[in-house]
Order: sequence, then structure tokens, then C-alpha cells
Amino acid sequence: MNKEIGLFFGSFNPIHVGHLIIANHVAENSPLDQVWFVVSPHSPFKKKESLARDRDRLHLVRLGIDNNTKLSASDIEFNLPQPSYTVDTLSYLHEKYPSKKFSLIMGSDNLTGILKWKNGQSLLDRYDIYVYVRPGTAPSPHDSLPNVHLLEGPLLDISSTFIRNQIKSGHSIRYLVPDEVAEYIQSAGLYK
Repeated sequence: MNKEIGLFFGSFNPIHVGHLIIANHVAENSPLDQVWFVVSPHSPFKKKESLARDRDRLHLVRLGIDNNTKLSASDIEFNLPQPSYTVDTLSYLHEKYPSKKFSLIMGSDNLTGILKWKNGQSLLDRYDIYVYVRPGTAPSPHDSLPNVHLLEGPLLDISSTFIRNQIKSGHSIRYLVPDEVAEYIQSAGLYK
């Protein structure tokens, strides 16, 4: 039986409860067998200097997902050319796991701008895309495509930037990230 894997790309710098709620909601309310958090070493849309080390961010994701068998952490992009492009990662995954079917998970803001991505039209044409609808985002012209699945679900207006700023200011991040994630951030001295 072919497993269907949803790929949730991000820097997860750090992972927070909003990411986990989205991933779990998509895993529970779609035909996906599993959701993989694909930790990106360098997004073409972000500055690399602001990122914690790749392995630290991957470890934080593993701590965050705990023992949820529907969620998994992936370092697949760590050995690919940087910056990471979704279409290139998908090509690599198809070679490495030919029996798996891959789908994309993204926010409605990303779907709206997907044609700015490398080979964005190809992604739209070839993959199922599970979209969590963000409040305030205008409908996308792609919303009505048969392979685009809009999911209403709980969303928290939390950002990794806000969490990093809390840490730099010496404020608590309790309840924003899982306890294990907060403990590791503190013990490793991340984001100071």
C-alpha cells in the first residue's frame, strides 16, 4: 500500500504550538497517512543569519512532535543544494521513496503566491495541496482547483519571530512551545 505523505516545509525557528496544531489537524482531517515537518536549512525567502543551527531546529521539531506517530521530522533538505526549492526536494523524494505519494501543506498566503516559486505551476499541476486558511488572506485563484483542499481549522497567531524576541528580552515562552522545546532552547542557550 502506498503511503500518502504531507510535506510541511518551514524553518521551524523554533517550532511552536501553532505549527503542531496545524500539522496534527491536517493529519487528522485529510487522507494523509503522515505529515513530515521538512526542516529547511535555508529558504529562498528568509535570511540565513537569523536561523539556529540546522540540527538544533531538527531536534526541536523531534521534541515537539513527541511520540505522535502521525507526525515526523525530516532532514531531507540538509544534504541538498541551498537555498532549498520545494520542487527540487520533491524530485529527490520521488527518487528516494518511489512507493510514497507526496502532497504539500501550506497556508493560504503561500498558495496565493505559489506562482512566484521555482516551477510553481508544476507544483500546482502535479501535487495535492492541503491549505490551512489564514484569516485575512484573500481567496486565491487556485482555491477551486480539484487538487487544492482547503481546511478550516484552529490557527494561533503566533510566530517564531515573536518567540525569538521573547527569548532575547528575557521573557517566558511557556505555552507558546511545548515544555521540552522550551527546556532545550534554554539549556542550549538558543536565540539569546
